[in-house]
Amino acid sequence: MSHGKIREDKTCLNCGHQVEERYCPSCGQENIERRQPFHFLFTHFVEDFTHYDGQFWGTVKNLLFKPGKLTNVYLEGKRQKFVPPVKLYIFVSFITFFVFALFPMMTLNFGSKKDINASKTKFLEQMKSMKTQKMLDSIKSKKILTPQDSVTIKSLSTIPDSAQIDDLEDILEMNKKIDDNVGYGRYKTRKSYDSAAAKNPSVFDLIQTPVAHKFFELKENGVTKEEIMKNMVEKSFHNLPKALFIYLPLFAFFLWIFHSKKKWWYFDHGIFTLHYFSFLLLNILLIFLVAKIISFSSFGPLNLILYLTLFGLLFYIVIYFFVAHRRVYRSHGIVSFIVGSTLFTLNFFAFMFLVVGLAIVSFLMIH
Repeated sequence: MSHGKIREDKTCLNCGHQVEERYCPSCGQENIERRQPFHFLFTHFVEDFTHYDGQFWGTVKNLLFKPGKLTNVYLEGKRQKFVPPVKLYIFVSFITFFVFALFPMMTLNFGSKKDINASKTKFLEQMKSMKTQKMLDSIKSKKILTPQDSVTIKSLSTIPDSAQIDDLEDILEMNKKIDDNVGYGRYKTRKSYDSAAAKNPSVFDLIQTPVAHKFFELKENGVTKEEIMKNMVEKSFHNLPKALFIYLPLFAFFLWIFHSKKKWWYFDHGIFTLHYFSFLLLNILLIFLVAKIISFSSFGPLNLILYLTLFGLLFYIVIYFFVAHRRVYRSHGIVSFIVGSTLFTLNFFAFMFLVVGLAIVSFLMIH
């Protein structure tokens, strides 16, 4: 509740109605002095963000630990006790992506050339060691070893797989431009691609042609692989909130398809969707913070606890959906599980499709 000083004048500044106590019974505005101490800005900011009287914290507690409760309470018409679903989702979304912006999820800094070469050499040695060990295990598993097998065992530890190493070196050269020999599919230039596309048009040209043109544009402009990766990550991050917001109606639509149209309106599914996605964003934020702590920690026992916490949070995302779905839609156990599994699988593939689309859009936005 606000702690601003109440005006002696009982006439509401907003609508002119008579105010008997703190709030105007006509418009709801608080009848406090227009001018307040400077610290009031900060206290008012905190109150707005926590949605007065601990309402926000009560909402978060129920959202995280009581799957389905917020949806049930809201659909029953009890809508003053907790933060409204739309406002909750917007606030949680803002906080989550604000934290992501403060602490980038992925730092694409490949360091100095010396560091790059050292990391690359170590990685290639590990890859070679893994392949060599696999071949050795394969030979040793034979019941009878031939003289040739003995020679192979001795030589494997000294002869590198040059072809594999060369391929990996090409992949790891992130600071280099796209090589002239690298093309889009079998086409090395935009002209050759356009010529082939004109001769053999495809239903996928609507998506494939802009991607191919962007590839050749980046190649001609001499953009490095590192710059492409950085741009894609940055643009994907900026577009993700929009993509999630677009996906919300689709998630609700899938719920609408699999439930009774007479008993459940699309509006009801929308409320469930907003609450589940609010939980999802909060859980992702917790996973992100735990992962950040792991990246800075070198204490073994603590890391073990953190990894178990990480696994628990990921598992909870799945379990939460099934529990919330059953409590809200009140279907029988086996029916709820089957419908829930179908919905979860369908949404997983739909979301993966959205992620691919987001990656394509981000790639096309690279300059």
